[in-house]
Amino acid sequence: MKDLNQALTEISAIRSQIARATEFRGYGPVTVGITGLLAVASACVQSLALPSAARDVSVYIALWSITAAVAAALIGLETIARSRTIHSGLAQEMILCAVEQLIPSGVAGVLVAAVLIRVAPESAWMIPGLWEIVFSLGVFASTRYLPRAVIAVAAWYLVAGLICLAWSASTRILSPWAIGLPFGTGQILAAGILWWSSHDVPA
Repeated sequence: MKDLNQALTEISAIRSQIARATEFRGYGPVTVGITGLLAVASACVQSLALPSAARDVSVYIALWSITAAVAAALIGLETIARSRTIHSGLAQEMILCAVEQLIPSGVAGVLVAAVLIRVAPESAWMIPGLWEIVFSLGVFASTRYLPRAVIAVAAWYLVAGLICLAWSASTRILSPWAIGLPFGTGQILAAGILWWSSHDVPA
């Protein structure tokens, strides 16, 4: 029994190693692009229904948290389905390798927002820029499993976050486009790269 458990452990380690050395193709470009449009739609909703977001920070956070949750659910469901088709027996390991790169940045983004709202609500204007910077770190970490061009998406989120912080420092407002434009552009850019990569195969 001990030998069997050791063999199973070694097989699991080998599968994980193979998964980490294989490009992940579970993200669907169409769904990723749709999440970009979702970000733009949420920005439109905020501009129409929540013009004074700085005075309704909790509602602002709720709106964008729901948007993020819906986007994650859409991508997650398609990722599972695509991975089972494309990566077959390695689907579970491939999904875990991909997701574990993004989870820390997602958790960090939630905690940063919670701390600012709790102890420094007057600094809530920093949240959009910080979210983009934190998300960029998750995308940078994911580039080892994705097409190399995805590094451009990570760089976009980093630059957008820094610009957002610099701009928001003078306005101190929670503009709907501080999140809608960077995430809309970033996700559509990512969708284009994923689509191009899926068709850029040797003849």
